[in-house]
Amino acid sequence: MQILVLGGTQFLGRHVVAAALARGHHVTLFNRGRTRPELFPELEKLRGNRDGDLAALAGRSFDAVVDTSGYVPKAVRASAQALRDSALYLFVSSVSVYADFSSGRDEDSPTAELGDHSADELRDDYANYGALKVLCEDEARAVFGSRALLIRPGLIAGTADPTGRFTYWPHRIARGGDVLVPAPPDQTVQFIDVRDLAGWLVRMCERGEGGTYNATNTGVPWAELVETCRSVASSNARFVWVPGAFLAEQGVGQWMELPLWIHDREEKGLHSTDVSRAVAAGLTFRPLEETVAATLEEAETTDTAGLSPAREAELLAAWERRAA
Repeated sequence: MQILVLGGTQFLGRHVVAAALARGHHVTLFNRGRTRPELFPELEKLRGNRDGDLAALAGRSFDAVVDTSGYVPKAVRASAQALRDSALYLFVSSVSVYADFSSGRDEDSPTAELGDHSADELRDDYANYGALKVLCEDEARAVFGSRALLIRPGLIAGTADPTGRFTYWPHRIARGGDVLVPAPPDQTVQFIDVRDLAGWLVRMCERGEGGTYNATNTGVPWAELVETCRSVASSNARFVWVPGAFLAEQGVGQWMELPLWIHDREEKGLHSTDVSRAVAAGLTFRPLEETVAATLEEAETTDTAGLSPAREAELLAAWERRAA
């Protein structure tokens, strides 16, 4: 197959490229050439800008286009129109497209509306992220119809993850000592290894069928996640299970300050995404141990995700006083 990847040198994109090459496909990249331009020197690289410079795409068509970098509808519209003679347009969307996160949802659940937010740019606080992805999906579907393949991933983790959102847990547990973990231990969280997602995207291109799919795992209990991290890291970490109500009382920020943790009743359904359609279409999941090991070896923590040592110590001391 001839596959065009829009982007291709950032987190998900480069894993899609690697997966496609491993399966013997011919891959072309379209990007600005600013992020990791040294990657994939053997590939055809088309230079341009999705915000106005698509000249390099003129007259080109492919067996599949994989759009890993569409965030605003006008850019997706322009790319889809330029590539309308291609056989398939796979747009990487997000589970954030849904309007209601208070409970579980599937691909037919209502989606978010933009409201007063601008459709021309992604806000710094990501307040319009989900609604923009909905409009991007609409643009892809408007041009490609049944040849539009819309994939809605959850949190993406693993090799070279730049966000720190999953990365925090393997690295924090590897450091050992008392580790604050949100109770209850049997509460499940959802994420997907970038290699599982990328490989499945390529296989979906090979099928050549459109449709809409959620893409994350089926749910991992907190206890399994942290115990796996401790085992893989050979850590002496001791887990202190702290109720979500106490963490909320202490002003702990969900999702980013304490990665993966969701306490707000209006958002708890974020970890209850139905992925049965994707599983039926061949989405598989590697052992959690492999994701944790890859994270420890090839992904670094960030200053924007996770409790600082001082903040964690403060919370643990406050919980010990409360529990005494």
